[in-house]
Amino acid sequence: MAEAIVLINTDIGTEEEVLQTLSEIEGVTEAYIVYGVYDIVAKVKAETTEALKEIISSKIRKIPKVRSTLTMIIVEGKRFKR
Repeated sequence: MAEAIVLINTDIGTEEEVLQTLSEIEGVTEAYIVYGVYDIVAKVKAETTEALKEIISSKIRKIPKVRSTLTMIIVEGKRFKR
């Protein structure tokens, strides 16, 4: 399983619209509107790195109101139960 965190900048005022579009993309498992340098943070999962690349390049980056993205491929992690 390949996973990534994608930081997204949108056109001003279009965060909700982009968030809705992200919710319709298979592989996007979580997405949040945030304050700061980026507008949205999304978590993406796919079976392979190639499939992950396809989701990010062909779907997320081509959403009309997305201005830019920064992708961080997850190489190791741990979930904490609290």
